[in-house]
Amino acid sequence: MLALLLRPTAPPAKWGVATAAALIGAEVLIVHLLKRVAPDNAFGAVFLLGVLVVSAGWGFALALAMSVASTLAYVWFHVSEGSGSLAPAVAVFSTLALLTNVLVGQARLRAAEANERRRQADSLARQQAALRRVATLVARQAAPADIYPVAVTELARGLGVEHVTMLRYETGDEFVIVASTDVNPDRKLAVGERLSLSGDSVAAKVFRTGEPARITDYRDAAGTTAAKLRSLGLRSAAGAPISVADRTWGALVVGSASPEPLPPETESHICDFADLVATAIFNAETGAELKASRARIVAAADQARRRFERDLHDGAQQRIVTLGLELRAIEASAPEDDALHSQLNEVIDGLSGLYADLQELSRGIHPAILSRGGLGPAIKTLARRSPVPVQLDVSVDDELPDSVEVAAYYVVAEALTNTAKYADATDVSVRASTRDGTLHLSITDDGIGGAHPGGGSGLVGLKDRIEALSGELHISSQPGAGTTITATVPVEADGSDRRSSSQ
Repeated sequence: MLALLLRPTAPPAKWGVATAAALIGAEVLIVHLLKRVAPDNAFGAVFLLGVLVVSAGWGFALALAMSVASTLAYVWFHVSEGSGSLAPAVAVFSTLALLTNVLVGQARLRAAEANERRRQADSLARQQAALRRVATLVARQAAPADIYPVAVTELARGLGVEHVTMLRYETGDEFVIVASTDVNPDRKLAVGERLSLSGDSVAAKVFRTGEPARITDYRDAAGTTAAKLRSLGLRSAAGAPISVADRTWGALVVGSASPEPLPPETESHICDFADLVATAIFNAETGAELKASRARIVAAADQARRRFERDLHDGAQQRIVTLGLELRAIEASAPEDDALHSQLNEVIDGLSGLYADLQELSRGIHPAILSRGGLGPAIKTLARRSPVPVQLDVSVDDELPDSVEVAAYYVVAEALTNTAKYADATDVSVRASTRDGTLHLSITDDGIGGAHPGGGSGLVGLKDRIEALSGELHISSQPGAGTTITATVPVEADGSDRRSSSQ
């Protein structure tokens, strides 16, 4: 019963008056029924019960009034019974009533403090749990678009607020909603909705200052954004910036429809979530920049190799062919039994060998067949050169990004070379296809297995090349079960990277 009464805030005073009146009436009735079987000095305990209840449930003023009323009722019973010891009894009862008021008031104060500490502890635990859930997604490097809705939901849950919105600044004139949640679905802002930064709003204050901000009452705020929020029933708001790489990327804003202002610590709690979101955005941007940088490096290397191959073909190789033809003409004019004829023949054979060596070198630098025919014919050429029989299943687009074709060609070439050298295989299967905007490669042999990327096979560099194109390369090679190399590479690319435009 005391647990129910000792609450941090008292019920309305009118309830206290009604309760006091009811208790006085009940006490008078009980004492009237018991006065024939109990001594008069025992009646004070009954009247003290009402004082205890009112003191526990309401403030000191009403408890004091209850004490006076109980004292008068106690005196009335003494007078009606003609008791001679009225003064001492009244003094004792009044003292006990006042002491009861003081003690129960202290108990109410302690209960309020304990309840406040418990509320703060529960709130902190709730906020920490919400932060952990968002931090887990960030640690797993989830995409920012997947983190946004989780962050606003967890922030609303952690702070126990009605409305949370995450926004991104696009220009100095407006911002766009990237995530929103509200206990009332009709009040939730639509993702992609654009609002103005003019006038008074938390979003505008954060944008101008780069610091946490709040508005205590939107009824006094000007501007279309403030009018929009008023129409949704929001009265106040607080927000914090989402800062990425020294720029204010956006903001997290908490809104409330309650007339009471948000607690003063709200901004600091919002900052905790904003920092996590900023970390996720920074990681994603850094990762995207790193991938783009790696892709540019790969593309630049491929272009350099292509130019080198073309220079060899159009320069040194053509010069060697020309010299060979000229020497053949000189050889034809020399007598067959002449020593010069024999020497010329040896020089021509040497030039032919040099030409073959340069041709093989140029193929390793950049396969010219990729530029002429594309990936499909290039893979078929590799299969014909392989000393191990190759089963082909090739169905690829005629035009793929040049970087994708080169990467796929080298994966197949390296896999077939390793099979011929180390696998002791009798059959190789090569499958290549494009579907759903992705190139799929699979090279499988029936050899001895046991290969791994770190074994000097050259696949480490190819794995880096594939990953630089946002692809994946995997090797499965259990001893005695053959080797399977699979690779997937996105083929959606800018038109400037197409083979047709690079020639």
